[in-house]
Amino acid sequence: MRKLIVSLVMAATIAPGVASAQSAAELRRDRQDIREQHRDLRDAQRRGDRRDVRDARQDLRESRREYREDLRDRDRRWARDDWRAYRNQNRSLYARGQWRAPFRYNQWRPGVRIAPSYYAQRYWINDPWRYRLPPARANARWVRHYNDVLLVDYRRGVVLDVIPNFYW
Repeated sequence: MRKLIVSLVMAATIAPGVASAQSAAELRRDRQDIREQHRDLRDAQRRGDRRDVRDARQDLRESRREYREDLRDRDRRWARDDWRAYRNQNRSLYARGQWRAPFRYNQWRPGVRIAPSYYAQRYWINDPWRYRLPPARANARWVRHYNDVLLVDYRRGVVLDVIPNFYW
């Protein structure tokens, strides 16, 4: 396990872009690593070898630091158009596919109140980080509406932001 962490730390120093958190799954893996390192530390303390305890503490510190960095990357304030360059490099992620809705397309503007059927939970984008969308504020969700993406206040039904032609 120590070799894996050392290689991850080395990769993070060589290519910082590789070490950034891509999704909630990566944060979950980081938390699992922290738990595993904590178990290793307890085992080393039971055995009583000072050197193993010191190494285990350092591994635990590195795991926690990596988790904090990934969390900070995920919560970083994104500019409105940070997703454009990423979309050009990952066209398949933004492919429209066979997406259909039981209602016809409407071109929404910010400030408009829409019906709950347009922003139902089945249309929510659960992991906006995956698409490099800015994080939604409290009581707001990114919602897919055909090729567009809407930021909707789901308590009031008000459109807060619209990104047209987000999907190909």
